[in-house]
Amino acid sequence: QLQASGGGLVQAGGSLRLSCAASGRTFSSRAIGWFRQAPGKEREFVAAITWSGSSTVYADSVKGRFTISRDNAKSTVYLQMNSLKPEDTAVYYCAASLPGPSERTYEYDYWGQGTLVTVSS
Repeated sequence: QLQASGGGLVQAGGSLRLSCAASGRTFSSRAIGWFRQAPGKEREFVAAITWSGSSTVYADSVKGRFTISRDNAKSTVYLQMNSLKPEDTAVYYCAASLPGPSERTYEYDYWGQGTLVTVSS
């Protein structure tokens, strides 16, 4: 299972850190990705990290502002979000992928329940 947390209300320019806590085989040897879905829009890729943490991938819209990291000892992946913009408002989901840090939702076989991030202008 995956449990996302850390969402909330923040002003534009502020920061939040999301956490994705995993249990059991949902974490072991899997890449973890973050996706987001704004009201009325499709779910979109945000960032992903390999099992070892040695490689990361980011969507162009968040490069330079968001940082993904993981602590395998704690079975937790983090998404540090800085310089937040109103367009970052969405429900953020974490997911686990056996093939690797993909941008494609269908390559993820375990999904968390989502945490809401609201950025006010």
